[in-house]
Amino acid sequence: MPVKSFRGRLGNNETDTISLHTNTGSTGYRIIKFQTMPKIPENQNEEGCLQLFTIKSSAVTAASNGEVDFNDQTLLAASFYSSATGATAAPEDYTVIFDNTIFNQDIYVASKSQGQMNYYIELEQIKLSLDENTVATLKDIRNIESKWANNII
Repeated sequence: MPVKSFRGRLGNNETDTISLHTNTGSTGYRIIKFQTMPKIPENQNEEGCLQLFTIKSSAVTAASNGEVDFNDQTLLAASFYSSATGATAAPEDYTVIFDNTIFNQDIYVASKSQGQMNYYIELEQIKLSLDENTVATLKDIRNIESKWANNII
């Protein structure tokens, strides 16, 4: 299947929208790669956390409080970067991708960092059957309703 890639840069407490929605919802996506890097890699004592979400309100909340919650069903991926002065080993770099998640709507990148962080995302395009399309769309709707019910939005 075809692969789409996206890249960008976010500062602290910022979010970005990756526009993926279509009129029919028949194109789905799965994350292949999610990489992050600070704007100035040689800066010492720097940390940054970028996360991908299916719901904008989740991204805004994560950008403001920096919390990573694997129980959040709207979380698609998370990446953490850290470097320290005088480190003799490579900087810490953790990335977790929930690779079985298929989505057909826009996704949102959230940043909580000390400086500006770059991101690179690769998505595999998947042709969805009518049933798969319905499941992906209903899952997004259910997540939005869940956030409303919990007064998060």
